[in-house]
Amino acid sequence: MDQRQTGLVFPGQGTQREGMGEPWRDTPSWKITEEISDVTGEDLPRLLLHTSDARLRRTDLAQLAVFTVAVVAHAEAVRRDALGGPVAACAGHSLGEYAALTAAGALTVGAAAALVAVRGRAMRHAAEERPGTMGVLVAAPLDEVAALASRVRAEGPDVWVANVNAPGQTVVSGSAEGIDRIEAEAPSIGAKMIRLTVGGAFHSPYMAAAADSLRTALEHTPFAPAHLPVVANADAEAYGGGADWPGLATRQLTSPVLWEPSVRTLVGPLGCRRLVELGPGRTLAGLIRRIAPGTEVVSLDSPAAAA
Repeated sequence: MDQRQTGLVFPGQGTQREGMGEPWRDTPSWKITEEISDVTGEDLPRLLLHTSDARLRRTDLAQLAVFTVAVVAHAEAVRRDALGGPVAACAGHSLGEYAALTAAGALTVGAAAALVAVRGRAMRHAAEERPGTMGVLVAAPLDEVAALASRVRAEGPDVWVANVNAPGQTVVSGSAEGIDRIEAEAPSIGAKMIRLTVGGAFHSPYMAAAADSLRTALEHTPFAPAHLPVVANADAEAYGGGADWPGLATRQLTSPVLWEPSVRTLVGPLGCRRLVELGPGRTLAGLIRRIAPGTEVVSLDSPAAAA
């Protein structure tokens, strides 16, 4: 077996698609979908096999779908001994943090699924109360994006940095007017904007109501006293047992997802020389290759990839 230390990474909302469970339905790990259905009250097999892309854009359904495929993929990779080496740490992008906590042994599948259900509903309701949107700025340095967002916000429209994804890729979040202003002024910093089809202004103060609801659920959820390190989105620091995960996961809803620094923590202090992406799609692999081009990255997005 390859003895290079391995880090596990898990994607977030936006990677969902119709039929996303199809590759996994005949694996032994598919039974996890029944457990998650029981915990959440949603029919996960139906959601993963027979739900349209349009319906999967609903925040609460998208989050359950992506989380479920991620934990099924992880369970199947473990069953097949397909991770390729000793696992040193885990991290997840936004929603993916819950799959990371599960893989690290901090949460049971059932506890994590219950939290994802609460999180998705709370974010959906917060977005209905305070509508907003998001966009990706490509080809501009983070400091220039942050300065532009700060200036626009000082002039009235709401907009904040929401995701620090990779060099030259920063997501902004806020009101429709704020995102329109950023798009109009993006060429002034050498950037262009790609609009995101999302249900709200996530990872911004617009999610404050959702954060309140989620924190209550987190505080009533048992976390294991010791587990593999998980790199938190909120501050890009690695935490094992004894961390304030209710505080960290609550902060995540209203502050930026620090994905680029999180990957640097995985490949730097945590010593991961190989990162394995588990879940739908290969979005994180693309980001990792831009952040840490010397790091091996593998996407186990189907049983064939985990063979």
